[in-house]
Amino acid sequence: MSQGLVCWSCGASIADLSLPLSRFDECRTCRAALHACRLCEFYKTTVAKQCREPIAEEVKDKERANFCDYFKPRPGAHTPRNQQELDQARAALEALFGPRK
Repeated sequence: MSQGLVCWSCGASIADLSLPLSRFDECRTCRAALHACRLCEFYKTTVAKQCREPIAEEVKDKERANFCDYFKPRPGAHTPRNQQELDQARAALEALFGPRK
């Protein structure tokens, strides 16, 4: 069991899936690929190729399923969007351009 793991895209629990995750495993809620860089413990946006594993081959699309042999799912992979920031940005745009029609 993959205790504490959540989908990188929507945050839904994927604890009922068994490890290792298959390249074909998808989130049952949003259908996002789970054997993807965004769910991997080596994924980090501030390093080269966005991967902390130095000998892994580069994966261009970090949100699609891949064949990386170093893939290891990490708890807490979901980062919710900051709704307050989005609301403030929308309000600022509406102040400049008027309400959306």
